[in-house]
Amino acid sequence: MIKKDFFVGVCAIVAMAGCAPKHYQLAGVERTRIIVDSRYDQNPDAEAAKFLAPYKHVNDSVMGPVMGVVAHNMHAQRPESDLSNLMADILVWASKDYGEQPVLGIYNMGGIRADLIKGEVTYGDVLDVAPFENKICFLTLTGNKLMELFQQIARRGGEGVSRGVELVIMPDGKSACKLVSARLHGKEIDPQAKYRITTINYLLEGNDGMPALREGTDIVAPNEVSNNTRFLIMNFFKDKQKRGEVVDAKVEGRIRIKN
Repeated sequence: MIKKDFFVGVCAIVAMAGCAPKHYQLAGVERTRIIVDSRYDQNPDAEAAKFLAPYKHVNDSVMGPVMGVVAHNMHAQRPESDLSNLMADILVWASKDYGEQPVLGIYNMGGIRADLIKGEVTYGDVLDVAPFENKICFLTLTGNKLMELFQQIARRGGEGVSRGVELVIMPDGKSACKLVSARLHGKEIDPQAKYRITTINYLLEGNDGMPALREGTDIVAPNEVSNNTRFLIMNFFKDKQKRGEVVDAKVEGRIRIKN
């Protein structure tokens, strides 16, 4: 019995050794976004389409309603982009419904998970762009802390900032930048002044390399589901559609890289 147990134990050790993790080293990381659109419908599979038909009907009824129209393809990228500008501006636009008048909106690039494609924008499109449970929130920073925030945004190479922000950054090593200058609505930052900011609760916790936001005071952070950014984006598009307007945004020089 002892010999049998010993034999089984040796086999187990050998098996575990064979499954032990190898000593690999990460050589690099690459990523890209693939836009899935009508190009992939050019050669449909009839059998697959038949199988998916009942599910597609249900999905389309939920995801298909049109929220509005976007003027051109929009993509999020650093240091500044049309889509990241739009997301930050929407936070400022939505603030009126909370009795707030922020001078600045911050939306992280990492929170924008898809592009907007020219034409009609559906519920599903908005859900692709903002799939997380991030909610709008408000805080106050002193001018000193605001400059820290701008420095952190510079180190990240840029994030979504609302209209009126003028940041100049420059390369500081292979993968980082540093802040050269900062203005807000045409004025220098007053170190002693207080600035009301709107952002999302994920960033309020200091995530995505912006710990200065944890230093905020007079915080308002509603928890209801209706405060999710996806619903704010939908409300913005619906408002534009009701007015007969197309949603547009462009790169305006909010964050510029100085060589």
